[in-house]
This record gives sequence, structure tokens and C-alpha cells, in this order.
Amino acid sequence: MRKCSDGKLSWLALKMIPNLGNVTYKRLLDRFGDPANVFTAKLNDLIEVEGLRPETARRIVSRAWQGNPEDELMRVRRCGAKLVTVLDPSYPTDLREIHDPPPLLYVKGNDIPQGKTIVSVIGSRNPSHYGLKITEEICQGLARRNIAVVSGMARGIDSAAHWGCLRGHGFTVAVLGSGIDIVYPESNSKLFDRIVEKGSVITEFPLGTPPEAKNFPIRNRVISGLSKGVVVVEASRRSGSLITASLALEQGREVLAVPGSIESFKSTGTHLLIKQGAKLVESADDILQELGLGYPHSKERTTDKKGAPPPLDEDEKRIYDILGDYPIHIDQIVRQSEKDAAWVASLLTRLELKGVITQLPGKIFVR
Repeated sequence: MRKCSDGKLSWLALKMIPNLGNVTYKRLLDRFGDPANVFTAKLNDLIEVEGLRPETARRIVSRAWQGNPEDELMRVRRCGAKLVTVLDPSYPTDLREIHDPPPLLYVKGNDIPQGKTIVSVIGSRNPSHYGLKITEEICQGLARRNIAVVSGMARGIDSAAHWGCLRGHGFTVAVLGSGIDIVYPESNSKLFDRIVEKGSVITEFPLGTPPEAKNFPIRNRVISGLSKGVVVVEASRRSGSLITASLALEQGREVLAVPGSIESFKSTGTHLLIKQGAKLVESADDILQELGLGYPHSKERTTDKKGAPPPLDEDEKRIYDILGDYPIHIDQIVRQSEKDAAWVASLLTRLELKGVITQLPGKIFVR
């Protein structure tokens, strides 16, 4: 293995040793200082490291790594990414302190600012309109308060969290469950590019790693490890978001949850978290208060909300008051208004034209 000017080649080579986990990698660093010293160590000295199997130690001595570290490093550069080691100054401090920090991060975009407070926002891949709306509002509010938002760039709540932060002109971090050269889902290619421009995309998986199901629990501990707190929006009791919440608690992070409708299956997991002691969140300010950060810009919770609707006449206001943040079918609006369907449809059209309500597929309406 030739010498590498940026010092990353030995880090990659050690990561390519089969059956060498992150915890043992960390113990090797604690003992020998850096991977270059690990490769020059004697077999007997390596075997003394807790958790290192003799077979793995022999692979290190014989440099029997899988793949080609030099090729991997060149491919990283070609795709516009870089490697950040756990000892680099730009490596996130909070992530470095977890039990099994990734020894190497593949990074595309900007360095994660040191000292910046990060909150993770996660949830359902198939959220309701309410879940998407409240996620964007909360993440815009966090961005305006100079809080970075981290999520997993999955469909649904993750994507809404990233977009909300970007629209609030904030810094967002996407943690992938694949290689840095694979955009998953493909429909998020535009989001990926925006995050690279305005934030940071990171992963611990080598180039070409497909987004397999087994990767996401591994990815989730990085999401929580980067954060001061984890906010869960719309998650069922079997959701992977609850696994992330559990990891967050193990890492000493705060867990917070946004309540939903008691009739919604999508909120059963978030309600369970609240019952178990998670902070109930209605706004970005609730998150800052729970994390002990105060209110840097405003003490008014209404800063996260949209402005008041334009003037409405009596009939329009009657229909508007029936609607809420949860979508409602036109038949239910007719029943509650006690008016005929044609009259209600006319009022709904007027409210749409004024931009105060939105029609969803299936004759469903929401503010």
C-alpha cells in the first residue's frame, strides 16, 4: 500500500478488513493512535486488543483487506465526495462520543459546522397531509432559529424535514443508508442536489452500497448520534422511527414527539412515546425549550404558523371553521354545515381561489 498525501488510505484499508466492527476499530485507534500504526503492529500486540479476533488480527498483519483502498479513494474523489475520519477536526463532536462512531464518513457538500445545535426529525414514509405540513412548519422554525436539521432523506417525513429546513434557509444533513454515490429514493435526486449545495450528505457505507433494509438501523444510530434531540412525527408502533428513538435514549439524547389524531394509525407510535415521557411538540419553540436553548428570536409560538387568512364573509367563515389541519371529505363538511352539497361546493371553490384551503384527491379538503 503506497503512502497517501491526505492520510486517508490506511483508514480505508483498515475499514476493509473483514469482520472488523466499529467498536474494535475504535479500540485499535485508542491503542495505536492511527491505522498506519495498526498495520505496522506485531500480531501479539494486536491480539491483546479487546474484541479483536485472532483471525482478524492475522488479516491486519497480512494486509488481507477486501477490495482496493486506492481504487475506492479515487472513486470517492471522482464523485465529488471526500472522507472525514473520526480524528479529523471536521468530524461531528456529538457523533464521535457515541459507543460505536463510524471511523470514516463519506461526505458530499459542506462540512457540518462545529458547535451548531442539530435536531433530528424523522417519521413515516407514508405520512398524512397533516404530518407533512407540520413537519415543514417545525423545520422552518428550527432553521430560522439557527438550528440544523438532520434526517434520512427517505420519502415522507424525512423529505419534508429537509425541505422545510432548506426553505427556512437553514443547514440540513442527510444521512444515507447507501453509498454516497447512490440517491435513494431516485425521486429525491433534486433534494439530494439541494442538500449538497446548502447542507451536507453523509454516509458510513462504501461506494456502491445499495439501500438494503439491513443498512437503515445502522444509519439511524448516526441520525440520533448527530443530534441533541430526536423529534418523531407520525410513526406507528412498528415504525423504524421508534427504533431510532430507542437508540437516542441509549445515547443520552432527548426524545420528542408530535401528537396526531387519536383515530390515525400513523400516530399510534408517537402517542406511545408521549405516554412514555417524550416531550409533546407543537412548534420549534417547544423543541428549543426542552433542549434548554431558550427562544433566540421570538417567544411567540405563532412565529411557526402561517398568517391570518384574508377577510372572509359569513358563509365562507362558516365553512373555513369546519376545516382544520386534518383533511376532511366534502360529505362530512356538508353534514356539519347542514347545507346542501351544491352550496358547500361553491363555498369551497371560493376558499380555494382565495388560497386559504387546498383540495386533495378524492374531494378531500384541508386548510
